[in-house]
Amino acid sequence: MPPRKTLKISSWNVNGLRAAAKKGFGDWLASARSPIIGLQEVRALPEQLPEEVRTPKGYHADFFPAQRKGYSGVALYSRDRPDRIERSMGVAEYDAEGRYQSARFGALRIVNCYFPNGGGKNRDNSRVPFKLDFYRHLFEMLEEEKERGGRIVVMGDFNTAVEEIDLARPRQNTQTTGFLPEERAELRRWLAAGWVDSFRHLNDEGGHYTWWSQRAGAREKNIGWRIDYHLLSPAALPFLRSARITPRVMGSDHCPLEIVLEGGVLAA
Repeated sequence: MPPRKTLKISSWNVNGLRAAAKKGFGDWLASARSPIIGLQEVRALPEQLPEEVRTPKGYHADFFPAQRKGYSGVALYSRDRPDRIERSMGVAEYDAEGRYQSARFGALRIVNCYFPNGGGKNRDNSRVPFKLDFYRHLFEMLEEEKERGGRIVVMGDFNTAVEEIDLARPRQNTQTTGFLPEERAELRRWLAAGWVDSFRHLNDEGGHYTWWSQRAGAREKNIGWRIDYHLLSPAALPFLRSARITPRVMGSDHCPLEIVLEGGVLAA
C-alpha cells in the first residue's frame, strides 16, 4: 500500500452477504471508507453475489467460501491488492468451512477469521471441541511471527464473550456456548500471551456489544454480546489510534467495528 497517515480496518459479520446487500450494505461500504474490510459469514459463492458486491468499485475483493453452500465463508476487500494472500490453515476440515484469510500489506499481516460457533445441530454444545481446536491451531500458526515482532491484526467474529462486561446477561449464559468457561479460558490464553483486545484496551465501559439475538427486540433493548474483535499483536499495538463499534449500522444481527492505526504500521 502507498504511504498513509492513518489506516482504518473494518470488520463485519454480515450474516449472509446477499441478504445484507438488500439491506444497505452498499451504502455502508461507501460511507465506511476503509482501505481494508473483512467480512464473515458471507454464505454465498462469489458468482451468486450482485456485481457491485462481488467487485465493488475501488476495491480488490477476495472470497473464500465454504464447500457447503449457504454456510460460513469470509471475504476481504482492500483498496490495494495484498502483497500476498493465503486461505488454507493446513487442516482440511477447517478449510472446508471457509473461515480464514491471511493477507500481507507491507509489514502488516491481516487475518480475517470466522471462528466456529460451539453449538451443534441439536442446539447443544457438541461443536465446542471443534471450536477450541480451531482457536488453538490458529494460535500456533501465528505464535512464531508474533514472538519475533510481527505486526498482526486478527479480526472477525470470535464467537466468544470473554468477560462478564462483554454481554448483557452473563449469569443467564454460563452454560451457553460463547460464554462457557472453557471458551473464555481459551480466549484469555490469547490475551495472556500478548494479544491485545483493541476495543477494550481503549474503553473499559460496559454496554458495548456487536451481536444481538433477533428475538424479542434484543437489539432495541441493547441485550447483546461483544463477540467480534480486532486483536493486535504486541508489535502492532503502538500504532493503535482508535477502536469503535457502530451499533446503529443495520443489515445483520452483528454490527461493524473498526480500528484506526497509524499509517506507519505498513512500513518495514
